[in-house]
Amino acid sequence: MSKNVSSLPIFVRLAGRPVLVVGAGPVATRRIERLLDSGAAVTVIAPSVGEAVRAWADSNRLRLIERAFEAADVDGIALVFACTDEPAINSAVATAAHEAGSLVQRADDAGASDFLVPAVVRRGVLQIAISSDGQAPTLARILRSRLDAWLPRAYGDLAGLAADFRDVVKQKLPRHHRARFWSRVLDGPIAEKVFTGRLAQAREELDQLLGEDSPAVPTRGEAYLVGAGPGDPDLLTSRALRLMQRADVVLFDSLIPAAIVELANPKAERIHVGKRASRHTLPQEDINALMVRLAGEGKRVLRLKGGDPFVFGRGGEEIAQLADAGIPFQVVPGITAASGCAAYAGIPLTHRDHAQSVTFVTGHLKEGELELPWPQLARIGQTVVFFMAVKSLPVICEALREHGLAEDWPAALVIEGTTVRQRLVVGTLADLPARVARETIEGPALLIVGEVVRLNETLGWFRPDR
Repeated sequence: MSKNVSSLPIFVRLAGRPVLVVGAGPVATRRIERLLDSGAAVTVIAPSVGEAVRAWADSNRLRLIERAFEAADVDGIALVFACTDEPAINSAVATAAHEAGSLVQRADDAGASDFLVPAVVRRGVLQIAISSDGQAPTLARILRSRLDAWLPRAYGDLAGLAADFRDVVKQKLPRHHRARFWSRVLDGPIAEKVFTGRLAQAREELDQLLGEDSPAVPTRGEAYLVGAGPGDPDLLTSRALRLMQRADVVLFDSLIPAAIVELANPKAERIHVGKRASRHTLPQEDINALMVRLAGEGKRVLRLKGGDPFVFGRGGEEIAQLADAGIPFQVVPGITAASGCAAYAGIPLTHRDHAQSVTFVTGHLKEGELELPWPQLARIGQTVVFFMAVKSLPVICEALREHGLAEDWPAALVIEGTTVRQRLVVGTLADLPARVARETIEGPALLIVGEVVRLNETLGWFRPDR
């Protein structure tokens, strides 16, 4: 059962205000550093201090009193930090602080503290504070670390950009228009320029916009071609997830797992455009036209594609039409199914002893035929990965044997790779088609041919069926 939260999250401006820290150990040093960053007038009382605190005192960044704490030290102090290693001293500090009307934080007892020091993620002027109300501080620190790793550094630049133009916007726009203006700026094309490292261009565009008599952010749409990876939602890139959560419309294929589609903006319109083997809900030309039309209506259109958009994903065709229509777009690469499925199956695509090169080819049949450079594919010392190869598997295995590979040459079909439904059918060019024929295959599958397949016996680590 969850407990009631008894603290109020607030940010306090401490610039120039007196703050007392009792103690100078590691915990106190961390507190002092954050207080100095806030501009507080810090006094430290401790019988002995470390190098960092000494250096701050020598540079006049804080007032240092090298002696034991006395009750009168809290007079006139708004915030007090009791950070010694002795609970009795911390208790005495807290008692004196309360009698003087000061708020105190005990490093050794969150429950006896008047306020808490949260774990903080910083991006420039932007701060995200995380607190467990003192009940699970380690969990708060873990979450802080994960947010720090996930949250793009560019948010600091974006916050700085908003700060630099804040006064101009207040002069140019009435109050009731500002929120909408900033929403479009901070969650639109200008923001995307910041996230893609074009800060100067973003600043110039915002400056030009505010130079107009009646500035209004253009509502012109844009398109994102995003690689969803091989199936495991954890393999999405942070940029893919960020764009998914800001899209107005999401176009997705049949092979995109529902768990990934659900990560998109809950308010976004979702349009299933099919594309599974030879069955298409929409022809490719209609998908291209739909993206152009929706973006032309001012919407942020996200085209979610399995694997990587530029590896047998027809991404080039889609952005060509966007470019012809003058629609702004960006392409977010994803972990291609070849590397993702091979890694989860324990099959290294290259190996010093077995494969010095890797080749990606399509196994998609055209009118029952599969025209490929078979002599180049049927060579030892390489790995060949066939996409969309389930229907053409017998043709592929026979052709590779006809062009020189042995009947016992290793081959494997990875079915729904990287997901909890992953299955691996391992065999040879001679018997793999028969093995696969006994399987029911509805999800995506990838064929890997080469000596590296044998390594799965010892390197296979992801076995959800065990």
